[in-house]
Amino acid sequence: MTSTCCCASVDGQFTSVRARTELRRYRRRGPTGTARRILRMLAESQVRAETLLDIGAGIGVLHHELLDRGTRSAIQVEAAAAYVDAAREETTRRGQSGRVRFVQGDVVDLAERLAPADLVTLDRVICCYPEVESLVQATAGKARRYWAASFPRDRWITRGHTRWENARRARAGNPFRSFVHPVRRIYALLGAAGLTPLRIHRGLFWEVVLCARIGVSEVP
Repeated sequence: MTSTCCCASVDGQFTSVRARTELRRYRRRGPTGTARRILRMLAESQVRAETLLDIGAGIGVLHHELLDRGTRSAIQVEAAAAYVDAAREETTRRGQSGRVRFVQGDVVDLAERLAPADLVTLDRVICCYPEVESLVQATAGKARRYWAASFPRDRWITRGHTRWENARRARAGNPFRSFVHPVRRIYALLGAAGLTPLRIHRGLFWEVVLCARIGVSEVP
């Protein structure tokens, strides 16, 4: 697959100040927003995953929570160095160090070196990646049983807000850009990879989906 790595712009957007702020908020409030919705879907579907591949994991909310709930091991893939550091700190604080492997970089570039996992998660990651086909194909191919993600809904209000954010970044000299990819295209790519939706939640701005590999029952 062609690399579309934008790690430098990701580092500039997702700074140590931002990572520390999110880590403090998580310690006070626990999972929020789309991360909480993904965790709820997994619980409602009684998903049991021994291994987790957490893509664009940020400070590691999903793998922290899932390791506490019985997942045996996790790999965090994250492009922003500051977020890897914050996630590693929280992993140590929670006594999970021996169960998490940290990998910094672009998952599309790293895919061949990553082992498949029972569950692959991408919370607010697709919106940060310019090439949706390569990202969905690379990550779906690593999901042995389940794939869960959140991404912006393809609506005029979301597209307008994203254009405004990108214009504001451009004026400030920030090269980072976010994207609203066609949702139908995302589901078509998942279907081609043998994944079918079990649960879908559509909020005002965000769509959250839990998929299972065809032939996998909802309750393992």
